[in-house]
Amino acid sequence: MKIRTNDEVVVLRGKDRGKRGRVLSVIPKHGKVVVEGVNIITKHLRRNPQNPQAGGRVQRPAPIAASSVAIWSEAEGRGVRVRMSTVDGKKSRVSTKTGKPVGAASGKGN
Repeated sequence: MKIRTNDEVVVLRGKDRGKRGRVLSVIPKHGKVVVEGVNIITKHLRRNPQNPQAGGRVQRPAPIAASSVAIWSEAEGRGVRVRMSTVDGKKSRVSTKTGKPVGAASGKGN
């Protein structure tokens, strides 16, 4: 997937359209990402005696389709589509329109 953890993305579709947030996790098997502050759901938890936690309602972000988000480009000031480009044997993500690098510059650790 071209979207990675800790990327800043903007939501393109749905009730949270236009919101920006950081990617908390990526689920490539299902083509989904979890974005901070986007697609918030309320999960009802039952009290658990083995794990001392109070029951109640917890709000947390739910996965959203990766096709519904675009990587945020500070240089362009909007969400952009990206493609992979090889420079000196290293793969990096670049904007499809401008060809400028987008997102974190590091490769494997991100």
